Amino acid sequence: MLKRIRNRLEKSDNIERSSYLWNMINAMLSAGESPVMTLVLTRSQGVYDAGVFSIAYAVAALMLYVGQYGFRKFQSSDIREKYSFAEYYGIRIITCVVMMLAALGYCLYGTVCLGYDFQKFIVILLVNALKCVQAFTDVVHGRMQQMGRLDVATKSSSFRYLMEMISFSATYLVTRNLVSAILMCVIVSVVVAGFTSMNVATDFCALRPEFNMRRMWMMMEEGFPLFLSLFLNMYLSNAPKYAIDAYLTEEIQAMYNIIFMPAFVVQLVVHFIFNPILTSYAEIWAKGEIQRFKKAIRKQMVLVLGLTVLGLAVAATIGIPVLSWIFGMNLAGHRKELIIVMLGGGMLAYSVFFNTVITIVRMHRTLIYSYGAAALAAFTLSGVFVRNYGMLGATVLYTTIMTILTIILGMILFIRIRKESRRIV
Repeated sequence: MLKRIRNRLEKSDNIERSSYLWNMINAMLSAGESPVMTLVLTRSQGVYDAGVFSIAYAVAALMLYVGQYGFRKFQSSDIREKYSFAEYYGIRIITCVVMMLAALGYCLYGTVCLGYDFQKFIVILLVNALKCVQAFTDVVHGRMQQMGRLDVATKSSSFRYLMEMISFSATYLVTRNLVSAILMCVIVSVVVAGFTSMNVATDFCALRPEFNMRRMWMMMEEGFPLFLSLFLNMYLSNAPKYAIDAYLTEEIQAMYNIIFMPAFVVQLVVHFIFNPILTSYAEIWAKGEIQRFKKAIRKQMVLVLGLTVLGLAVAATIGIPVLSWIFGMNLAGHRKELIIVMLGGGMLAYSVFFNTVITIVRMHRTLIYSYGAAALAAFTLSGVFVRNYGMLGATVLYTTIMTILTIILGMILFIRIRKESRRIV
């Protein structure tokens, strides 16, 4: 049975085309998981539960970067295999343990300082466990991508995302209990990951971790700038949610989460277009083909701009009526907030793209300063904006910070490419 599953996942008539297709499907399912689960909650009159789930998912998305430690992009573009898979696998086990300890620490902080009840404590911890499955399987997916089989990795994770959504939705509709729904979702995720990702991984690598402390310290040190930048980037994206959790209600949290969802559409498209060519970008840079490299970057930037403009047009016209109809909530009067958030979504897409390219050109150590400055501003201003202006303040804060971050990252990348062009000439 396990062998049949492996054969099914690895079968492909055209690997490159399959990689694009399944990466797109995987990105859509990944981005759609939170909206689908929120939809089930709001349509089932569980608006309060939707608010609890929203902050739980935001915390788990932040902790996910602790589990991954930013190594996916580094691993996928490590075409000369500076570090072995056994080393990547060993360090991933450690980071996943740290991830769950950090999640537990956050839950204890929420209980003591923010007044979390037992249900909210458990829900946040369980959603983090769900994301921990993603963090753990990500290391074998990185190996598959490194070996040119992104299609196999994305098929595996796509099926897992699908089963997570089905199990969560079915359980909640039957029990009307958020804890039961998340618990079932975690169980299903672990089982599916075992039969797909971990099963098929045996054809690509030996699942034997290596714990060489000297080498692990080198990896942690080299990967730290990328990890911190991604961690801070997620903090910046969700800073308004954390402020809402501290100062406003669960119902407002649910409403903001719905308004915020369309902002990720542009970023989603960037991910499923760019991820399949991550390794090829690294190869172009390694060959010193700077003009070709710059042309590829310009193409992506124009694409993101077009998608952002399209998103703004939709937000200004039919965005609010459609969201109100889909989620069964009255969002009238929040068109301004949606437009501002969509603009911030475009800036987020640019920042993620610039981050990735900066990693390829191995300037990732500079990311700490840009993300650190933006995070400091977010931490300082988030409470003031949200306390005084509610949802509108949250959306303005988000877009302002994303714009500042994008400008800083764009400048870093521009300077690096110009310097390399002059060196080659």
